[in-house]
Amino acid sequence: MAEQDSFRRFLFEDIGVRGELVRLDSSWRAVLERHPYPEGVQHQLGQALAAAVLLSATIKFNGSLILQARSAGPLHTLVAQATHRRTIRGLAQWRDEPPVSAGLADTYGAGHLALTIQNEGAEPYQGIVGLEGRNLADALQNYFSQSEQLATRLWLAADEERAVGLFIQEIPTQEGERQDWERLVMLAETVTQRELLHLPGEQLLYRLFNQERVRLFDPETVSFQCGCSRERIAAVLKALGREEIDDLIRQTGLVEVGCEFCNRRYRFDAVDVEAVFTDVAFPTSASRH
Repeated sequence: MAEQDSFRRFLFEDIGVRGELVRLDSSWRAVLERHPYPEGVQHQLGQALAAAVLLSATIKFNGSLILQARSAGPLHTLVAQATHRRTIRGLAQWRDEPPVSAGLADTYGAGHLALTIQNEGAEPYQGIVGLEGRNLADALQNYFSQSEQLATRLWLAADEERAVGLFIQEIPTQEGERQDWERLVMLAETVTQRELLHLPGEQLLYRLFNQERVRLFDPETVSFQCGCSRERIAAVLKALGREEIDDLIRQTGLVEVGCEFCNRRYRFDAVDVEAVFTDVAFPTSASRH
């Protein structure tokens, strides 16, 4: 299978440490095609999407994992979602364009990073950590050190073509030697942004860990997919109530709702609204892009 849009697990055979690699190509470009993000915002959103895929693969669940950053700085909102089906979507909003090479403080200012796990049939779980450190990888490492007490390291990179992430973590059920973990971190720290973005997975792992016994598992495909639908938008309108929607129809003759993730527009005229509130099925082709 090609390296593009892939997620791969790997395991250090002689050490209680596991790892993950993710590479987003066309899936990442699909996100960018829907919003004209400036370069500094692109880099942050791409890294967050790569991280969301990596973190979602550390748990067994049916649902989605959402990374959400909110702050008072230039990049005030960032949302990255990955599902157990290896699909992604994301968006970002900014007041001022952050510099490409800026750290967290200059990019976000004071704020927090929330990690939410939405498991089907269960109450959502959320953990929150401050946006502290040099980059998003640092903030996420702080989250793991505070919430799970598992030694965890991430390396993230993104440009206008792809987003990539490397992840290593101690296996909770296996006790390795501290010097083994420290050696792996030292080796991984030598990786460059260029290597992350351009080296195929096998070459990258060989470049970093050629003196270790590493088992690389088969790749899984990652794709862009938005969860919006005309039916879901109709449910939102129904929740707002008949009176409020009828007022909008009287004023403009149309209710138009846009999905912020994929930029798709859904339009409902008076006949569509009547169908919504009388539970009559309506054709999905009425949605417009």
